[in-house]
Amino acid sequence: MLIKCFTVGSYETNCYIVTDENTLKCAVIDPGAEAGLLLDYLEDNRLNCQCVLLTHGHFDHTGAVEELREETGAALYMHRADDGVTIGGDYYRYRAPEGTLFYKEGDVIRLDSLSFTVLETPGHTPGSVTLLCTQEGSGERALFTGDTMFRGSCGRTDFPGGSIEQMYASLRRLAALKGDYEVYPGHMDATSLDRERRTNMFVLDAQRSYR
Repeated sequence: MLIKCFTVGSYETNCYIVTDENTLKCAVIDPGAEAGLLLDYLEDNRLNCQCVLLTHGHFDHTGAVEELREETGAALYMHRADDGVTIGGDYYRYRAPEGTLFYKEGDVIRLDSLSFTVLETPGHTPGSVTLLCTQEGSGERALFTGDTMFRGSCGRTDFPGGSIEQMYASLRRLAALKGDYEVYPGHMDATSLDRERRTNMFVLDAQRSYR
């Protein structure tokens, strides 16, 4: 499993390109901006983009979706609850284009040896998801948490559709996963689930509030 991170746009959103190194098929997670940069990477490395996976529908995670799809023909996946999500006015509203595939809890997107399992983790938005990625035969596994879990923090819940109660429930859910995972968030640096269990005050507070 090859994971390449591009930090794009004025909001410094992390876009991930996850590749099966044996077949060069890949998924693009949260292409928020700078489509040309992403397309150049795909072309330079002869990658075949099969799908675009969205962790949620905010504009800083979706800005390059259409250009990427037009150039690659990739399928688009997102949660239906974020179709039309807004963080203020209509300028920020994201409408799922025709042909979008809506995934839900427990769905698995398979890409050769890679599997992306959908975990519903609302709180930042109603349709926020975490993508649990594993690679057959390698033991590698990773969580793409979008704006749910950050290194030492979590996503905002004060936008329309946000909920601190749901965010805390989602953080508890992620913390309760068995074993450790590499964590690739929507903003800021990568981390590990063990580190967040031990040091993330929002995760710790979510667990305390549940007891």
